[in-house]
Amino acid sequence: MISGSLAEHAALVALLRSRPDGLTWARITAELLEAGRAADVWERHAPAPALLSLPGEVSTDSAARDVQAWTARGYRLISILDADYPERLRGIHQAPPVIFTLGTVLADDPGVSVVGSRAASARGAAMAADIARALVARRLTVVSGLARGIDTAAHRAALDAGGRTVAVIGTGISRAYPAENRALQDEVARRGLVLSQFWPDAPADQHAFPMRNATMSGYGLATVVVEAGEKSGARIQARVAVEHGRPVILTDAVVARNAWARELLGRPGVRVARDADGVLDAVGQVVALWDELRRLVTPLHVRPAGSSQRRRRRLPAQPRPRQAGHLRRLPDPG
Repeated sequence: MISGSLAEHAALVALLRSRPDGLTWARITAELLEAGRAADVWERHAPAPALLSLPGEVSTDSAARDVQAWTARGYRLISILDADYPERLRGIHQAPPVIFTLGTVLADDPGVSVVGSRAASARGAAMAADIARALVARRLTVVSGLARGIDTAAHRAALDAGGRTVAVIGTGISRAYPAENRALQDEVARRGLVLSQFWPDAPADQHAFPMRNATMSGYGLATVVVEAGEKSGARIQARVAVEHGRPVILTDAVVARNAWARELLGRPGVRVARDADGVLDAVGQVVALWDELRRLVTPLHVRPAGSSQRRRRRLPAQPRPRQAGHLRRLPDPG
């Protein structure tokens, strides 16, 4: 018999692999947040056990073996119900029901995404590095996607400055994409965090990267788009960050070159910066706002004197997730 956190994680993996009763991943996530335990959701929907087990049949026992195998490889599985699931990520409607990590997980990680074109110019790469170093100097985490170009420049500069960086990747955590960034990915895992919302061996897939961008937006306090084109993944992240209510900081070059960036002007939280100093001024305003919100909200979480100690654990109120298929190679059709 499996028990404890292994049983919870096994129930979650079994739910996501089998999707009983035709549940979408979004619906599974919503039911998890409502029930508070994956095992309860599994018991509610699990198919009746067959007289004879079929090859490939999903059960909590087979899922537990998967979880143990991933753990043996050094991968950590974190459920959306776990206390150390990134708290800001939990607050978006595309929050993955489970993430896999290598490195140091911080539930409250004050990070800022620095993103942009894979085909970065020398000026763009230099600006990304300047922004990353300035964020580190303010003790903020540099979040990016480990792609070529702007992402690589931001991760590298953060590490060289002795700071923390988080790579939110668009493949399974066992893979490196692009392959030439394997050494950088390993260094980020040793000194910061590599995070994936896909099954550990999932290869690169075009449908995965928009999901990754939504997760990156949800993880951090704000998104900075340094340099990007009309079809850049940074465009997707900027738009979804606005949807999340997270600030977006666009460089003036991005605004000048892209219709999508100009369309975002005037939307709540969208700012334009001319240089790295302008970006840092905007980031400073964002951090000050979050600090003030935390100061106002924290007293609401203090347990009143004399209250019951056997109160059911409650998670922050969540919007109903709308996007499914976070760990699959293709989006969930349901």
